[in-house]
Parts: sequence; structure tokens; C-alpha cells
Amino acid sequence: MGRLRRSHVIEAVVWLLIVAIFFGYSFEFNQPIEIYKFGATAWPRVVIFLLLIATIGNLYHQYKNGNAAQAGLVGAADDTEDETDFSDPATLLRMIAVLFTPFIFAWLLKPVGIYFSAPFFIAAIMWLFGERRLKSILIVTFVIYVIFLGLFLVALNAPLPQGNTSPFYDFSAWILRLNTQLQGLW
Repeated sequence: MGRLRRSHVIEAVVWLLIVAIFFGYSFEFNQPIEIYKFGATAWPRVVIFLLLIATIGNLYHQYKNGNAAQAGLVGAADDTEDETDFSDPATLLRMIAVLFTPFIFAWLLKPVGIYFSAPFFIAAIMWLFGERRLKSILIVTFVIYVIFLGLFLVALNAPLPQGNTSPFYDFSAWILRLNTQLQGLW
């Protein structure tokens, strides 16, 4: 099997399962859209297809090269023996937190909404990945949040979950009113 390790195959199988599950769920909302001839599932299926190509490409790269570091990459090391030590409870806890944070974020979308919860999610992920400088977390969170709002509200004009609990719904409504007023200026 070339230079594939068992971990490479497991990773590829997990990604292929994600692709299959998402593709299967895309039939749940496969409806025609009056102003878009490809229907509601066109772009989600494009993203799913790109994820499939990336998974196959990654598997092929690992088949040919294994874990070998690529020459010329900054920070690339050829230490394949330097594995993460999961005997440290703090490392294991941080890994579990990183894996479950997106699920908690998704679970909170209905009551809280994306407009209020997204900055906290961005900051939490940065903190879990090891960033401890508060100023950096705040600046990067703000920049990503502004880009996120600009992309989905202004460029795509896409509806996002607003939440249904009072203070969060009110914040989402304020963001949407602000967007309407800003677009009214153009």
C-alpha cells in the first residue's frame, strides 16, 4: 500500500463517510429555486465534490510520500516519530474540546443564532489552539466576524440562523436592520 499508514486510511475513510453522509442529506432539501436554475443543492454538492477531490488527493499524496516532509516548507520536520502524547490528560482534554466545540456551536444555533454565537466560537477555537494573547484573539475574531458578515449578508445575501431566544434574537434583528440600512445607502 505504498507509504500509507493505518492512520492515513482511517482519516480517508472518515472523510469519505462525511462526504457520503452530506451527499445523502442533500436530497432532503433538493428543491427547485425560481431564480437559480441548478436548485438548492447545487452549491452544497459542489462543496461536497471538492471535499471528495481533496480527500482523494490527500490519500494519493500520502500513498506516494507518506509522512515525509516536503523540502522548502517552513517548519516542516522529518520527525515521523514525534507523535502527540495522549498520556497527558491536558492534551487529551484540549483535543476533545476542539472536537466538540463545533458540535456545541451547531447545537446553540437554533436558540442563540449565528450572529451572536459566531464571535465566541471563533475566539474559543483560537484559545483552544493555544493562542493566549487577548488582544490577538479580539482583533482576529473581529476581522473574521466582519468578513463573515460581509460575505453572507452583503455579498451572498444569505439567510442565517437568527436564534429564537429573546436577547439573542434581538441582537440578530439589530444586525439585519443595520445591514438593510447600509445596503439602502448604496
